[in-house]
Amino acid sequence: MDFDFQKPSKNQQIHLPLLEEKKVELFIKREDLIHPFVSGNKFRKLKYNLRAAKEQQKATLLTFGGAFSNHIVATAIAAQLNGFKSIGIIRGDELGHDLAKTLASNSTLREAHRNGMLFKFISRESYREKSEKSFLNQLKETYGNFYLIPEGGTNRLALKGCEEIVTKEDSKFDYICCAIGTGGTISGLINAAEIHQEILGFPALKGIFLQDEIEKFTTKKNWQLTTSYHFGGYAKYNEVLIRFINQFSKENQIVLDPIYTGKMLFGILDLISKDYFPVNSNILAIHTGGLQGIEGVNKKLKKKNQELIHI
Repeated sequence: MDFDFQKPSKNQQIHLPLLEEKKVELFIKREDLIHPFVSGNKFRKLKYNLRAAKEQQKATLLTFGGAFSNHIVATAIAAQLNGFKSIGIIRGDELGHDLAKTLASNSTLREAHRNGMLFKFISRESYREKSEKSFLNQLKETYGNFYLIPEGGTNRLALKGCEEIVTKEDSKFDYICCAIGTGGTISGLINAAEIHQEILGFPALKGIFLQDEIEKFTTKKNWQLTTSYHFGGYAKYNEVLIRFINQFSKENQIVLDPIYTGKMLFGILDLISKDYFPVNSNILAIHTGGLQGIEGVNKKLKKKNQELIHI
């Protein structure tokens, strides 16, 4: 994978009766098409971090994530493609009791493992200490001189990559929307946006802490969070969201994931129906990928005898 890749992803216009009725234009930036696993914001976040790791002559990347983390699998693949070893510190020590069973049931970890990532499974209590100096020193004693990438990949270098998502051609848009996990992608978009543009963030999880996280990375005020569309919290979803994702895919030939982009598009269209956006608004929604996690979601839905996501 060429991490000097500069070609912008395409903007695909969405055609729905609601948009015609409300006289609003909606486009989706297809960051999900960059790579099947290292797609969208994960590619952008890793680009300058991998460059820094090479400059510092580090041989190993170490990062953190949950069992269904898009960032974990993206880091593993990007590491292998660029000649690095990779280590994933995974939340949930119970997952390490029978690795073969865990990999058989978890497509995310299976793909990361297939791409050479070494796992260390730790308790949720220990995981909360992942930013503590003493904890990181223990990891250095065990694994040596690695290059550290934070959970979700968000740091200053990640922001630099995310600022490249929007281009000069995107200046025609009044609103730029994105789903939020750790806050890195939206921070990059905020920094790159032009003065007339408003950035709308759709958190995938509950809580107001994201406001503080974003303010660490930007001083601009051209943004706000829309917190009504998390569907119960991170990795939570229901039959309404799954039906919406399938209907949207049928009408627009774009697959959305239920953790991030599905919630964002549900929210955008709901806001449009409620006249949140002025007439003649141009909206750009960022498709940040994450589609590899659908397999795991469908396994859970199948066990409950519920509608599956069509892929």
